[in-house]
Amino acid sequence: MTSGPREWTRRHPLAADALLAVGLIVAEAVFTLLTPRELWPRPLPAALGWSALCAAPAVLRRVAPWPAVGVAVASLALPALLDFAPGTQGLTFVVLTYTIAARRPVRQALAAAVVLWLPVALVNTLAPPAGVLEIGPAYLVLNNLLIGAVAFSVGRTVHARRTSTEALRERARVAEENQRALAEQAVADERRRIARELHDVVAHHVSVMGVLATGARRVLRRDPDAADEAVATIEETGRATLRELRRLLDVLRTDAEPAADLAPQPGLAGIEALVDQVREAGLPVTLRVEGTPGGMEQGVALTLYRIAQEALTNALKHAGTATAQVRLDFGVDAVEVEVTDTGRGPLPEADRIGHGLVGMRERVGLYGGVLRIGARPGGGFRVYARIPVEPAVVRPA
Repeated sequence: MTSGPREWTRRHPLAADALLAVGLIVAEAVFTLLTPRELWPRPLPAALGWSALCAAPAVLRRVAPWPAVGVAVASLALPALLDFAPGTQGLTFVVLTYTIAARRPVRQALAAAVVLWLPVALVNTLAPPAGVLEIGPAYLVLNNLLIGAVAFSVGRTVHARRTSTEALRERARVAEENQRALAEQAVADERRRIARELHDVVAHHVSVMGVLATGARRVLRRDPDAADEAVATIEETGRATLRELRRLLDVLRTDAEPAADLAPQPGLAGIEALVDQVREAGLPVTLRVEGTPGGMEQGVALTLYRIAQEALTNALKHAGTATAQVRLDFGVDAVEVEVTDTGRGPLPEADRIGHGLVGMRERVGLYGGVLRIGARPGGGFRVYARIPVEPAVVRPA
């Protein structure tokens, strides 16, 4: 419940300080009413008006502290003009000294204290208020300086406490972030370790399947029962391998990634649909296919699709009024994909590598391929990738 008024005060400093000034005026009015009537300033309404004027700098203590100091020092001329010193004047000096000491650096706080209390000492020495000569100017000077020193010390104590609290909060925030980073790093390290172990298991299963398949093919004609047993073992091992692969993907998937979609991953067949989508989006694009795809790994087909998708997306964003072409060339030992456009290309940005470029390099590098990206000599932009593929093995009948 205590955070409510503090939050309101922080959000509305001018209104809160106006209430403080009203409180100073009310305090002086109550104190005046408690004193004997013959000691009241005359006329009383005018005296309360001068008290309000002396309390006005307190309204600006946070939004404009230095103008408030200047107005407060100027109010020291009132005792000489009115033959009395409003009580809010001294209270305002104390409030300003405390506020600047609590909220400003030490040099500014010291400067404000000197600017406030040195004129007070001079006025009390050269032109003391009427009725206090029997007390003595020295006593007045020492009393005021002591009050100023106490207000300054309390303000600096509050400032030190606030600084220490902020430092502790910052330290706790940094420690929490470090702890979270360490925890995330530990999770990532553990996931990598598990992934390596599962990779070894999957690789072992695949190797066993290959050996069994070779043995089954060799004994298929002379010992069908043995071949059938080997094929059954391959079937069971294949299912176990799929289960381990699912676990491997679950381990590698981070919390920020969505769950795996049930739809199949796009491949060569999806490139034609992709070209149609880009054409409908406003970029005239053609597809040219050279050679015959033949047997190809699903991962290579997916890589070709992602490269075409990224290149066409960039062409839509940066090419402007242009045309584009996607060329697929299926050779004996390699497959090539080339996406060109006649636009202006992306704007040059020094030392900036996009996530799409990094992703394409990672995918092509995974299969030992080559990726070339850059502007075309005749204008436009070009993305070219060449991925080696193993030629199809023809089994003897």
